[in-house]
Amino acid sequence: MGLLLAATADPRAAELERRIVLSQYLTAVNCSGSLPPQETGLVCNSWRGRFHLEMHWWHAAHFAHWNRVELLLPSLRWYATVLEGARETARGQGFDGARWPKQTGPDGRESPSPIGTFLIWQQPHPIHMAELVYRSRPGREVLEEFADIVFESAHFMAGFAHPTPRGFELGPPLIPAQECYGSLRGTVTNPTFELAYWQWGLRTAAAWRERLGLEPVQSWLTVADGLVPPRVLNGVYAAMDVEPFTIRTDHPSMLCALGVLPLTDLIDEGIMNATLEDVLADWDWDSTWGWDYPVMAMTAARLGRPEAAVNALLQEAGKNTVLSNGHNRQTDSLPLYLPGNGGLLAAVALMAAGWDNGPDRHAPGFPAGWTVAWEGLVPAP
Repeated sequence: MGLLLAATADPRAAELERRIVLSQYLTAVNCSGSLPPQETGLVCNSWRGRFHLEMHWWHAAHFAHWNRVELLLPSLRWYATVLEGARETARGQGFDGARWPKQTGPDGRESPSPIGTFLIWQQPHPIHMAELVYRSRPGREVLEEFADIVFESAHFMAGFAHPTPRGFELGPPLIPAQECYGSLRGTVTNPTFELAYWQWGLRTAAAWRERLGLEPVQSWLTVADGLVPPRVLNGVYAAMDVEPFTIRTDHPSMLCALGVLPLTDLIDEGIMNATLEDVLADWDWDSTWGWDYPVMAMTAARLGRPEAAVNALLQEAGKNTVLSNGHNRQTDSLPLYLPGNGGLLAAVALMAAGWDNGPDRHAPGFPAGWTVAWEGLVPAP
């Protein structure tokens, strides 16, 4: 498995290749253990040494894209060890299935937090990562091993979406991936990324039942088909469905709805293209995080804008700094940030190997004229 850009004349290729090579090393060392890693891995403590499950995808999903699932499997199997606790959390809140914590330790207990307990975007992550494993190693063995994790995640997701005259809605209360809405958790509804992730996750879980020859769970399909559409204002996707709609700080997480995820019924490519332009034109880059730049790259690639994808990966911004040792430095108190490295690897794998129903050309996410040599990468959904 590998990706080479050295034959490319564009001077940006050498810097991008440097980041790719070092990120492979850093994530293999720090993110391939039997537990999801903390965001600084084994280097130093961050957030009291706990790991954040909404970040697990960013740390480890790329291992499957790079056909190195043996590096993802240990931490993905950890979910089975805390499944009963996640079920108890869901039951205590009146839901079926399993509700995964946000910030936790090896025992899977939720840490006290005014933010963590209201986040939901980690819920589909185990479905997503299990699906990536299956794409790399298609077979019944993978389906049977992770079926409980996938199905219990979907049971909770279907129950969490509640019916209204408009359709099935998410929240309140909740806090989107863009955590700057934390103080509004009692009113937040229908964040764009989470809506798309709910639809894609439920449909993916339904596909797992079909692959296993099991009867469909109608509630999953009903919710997936009936989710309300994301809010559109002035031709672009808002972050959420209520005022202030979009705060232009922190993660531009609405972009994840087409980039991290494939195209779903809820998303319009033209509106998402306008949304990407809107973000690029006027966002508070100082408040972003290292994985936001791979997000923009994946969105740009899926929209057929490879030049914008490369520009996003190499954008000059404080939180997109990659030191000589490969560490994605954020601040003085956060000298490395592995989700940035893992996000980079997920983005370049998508850009090189392509994605389902994507352009039928070599390395569709890279600009014409780039020489991209790769082998062993697994296309994205």
